[in-house]
Amino acid sequence: MSRPRTVITYGTYDLFHVGHVRLFERLAALGDRLIVACSTDEFNAGKGKVTAVPFADRVEMLRSCRFVDEVIAEENWAQKRTDIVAHDVDLFAMGDDWAGKFDDLRDLCDVIYLPRTQNISTTELKALIQQMRGPEPRLKSVS
Repeated sequence: MSRPRTVITYGTYDLFHVGHVRLFERLAALGDRLIVACSTDEFNAGKGKVTAVPFADRVEMLRSCRFVDEVIAEENWAQKRTDIVAHDVDLFAMGDDWAGKFDDLRDLCDVIYLPRTQNISTTELKALIQQMRGPEPRLKSVS
């Protein structure tokens, strides 16, 4: 019997939406186990990003998605290589906006870049919220 095929992807997943669900559905179909690495608030701050939804709440939402088998924290850029080895990953997948950026991981596993879901993105949702309500407040954690 062959071992399960493991897929991993990384992202912030702020304002969880149908585009995220469709991505996870596509990725789950490419393997037997899907690991989603969610960027911590601290890692995002280092990239100059502020999330509307706190890390613990984003993790809870990701864990509730039926296509996701495991959620891990993304704390820095360099951990991808370590994660691939530690979790015995066969396929590393990202959105096509990252095309070519992670090709150096091909010595460890397959790497693919998938097209994003059309007409939905966290950036668009944040802009719409700001347009409707004024400056976007950060939500308080319900955890």
